[in-house]
Amino acid sequence: MKQRNLVVISAGLSQPSSTRLLADQLSAAAVRAAAQLGVTLDVQVVELRDLAHEITDHMLTGFAPAALKQAQDAVAAADALITVTPVFSASYSGLFKSFFDVLDQDALLDKPVLLAATAGTARHSLVLEHALRPLFAYLRALPTPTAVFAASDDWGANSVEGPLRGRIDRAAAELARELERREPATVTDPFALTADFEDMMKSL
Repeated sequence: MKQRNLVVISAGLSQPSSTRLLADQLSAAAVRAAAQLGVTLDVQVVELRDLAHEITDHMLTGFAPAALKQAQDAVAAADALITVTPVFSASYSGLFKSFFDVLDQDALLDKPVLLAATAGTARHSLVLEHALRPLFAYLRALPTPTAVFAASDDWGANSVEGPLRGRIDRAAAELARELERREPATVTDPFALTADFEDMMKSL
């Protein structure tokens, strides 16, 4: 079995939240789909609600407190991401955007990402295409073809066998295929260049 790391970013503000519920359903579906392809997923969930103050501190000071640094490192080392945001004012939440603002500029380079969002009404469903997909294209990530939107009406009995379940399974299968065909993510050692420079100096 191949082993891959999946990081789930949930930007829900309440506890419990429909955003976290969708994140959990997507990650569970990804685990099932990956297992069918011979891939075991190590899943780590990052709740941005718990990091809100640290994200603000980082934006003000330029330094990441310990918990935020752990989340940043997890994203950098991930083989793929699932990102879920509530919709505020027809776009992703400020907390969601702020987290990606404090990541290293290359953290999502060529990394598969499943995009998802929640809102009270289906009228916000285009947020996936006019807000989230351009953001992750700018970050040079690789969003899966299928993104998942869940409105309030999608929950309840409809979430078991209805259209939402179909979208979740399709998106999860796409993410699993990307994970199966790729080599594990590698994280560049920030001190590697320093070490090379020292070796060069010794040879002079």
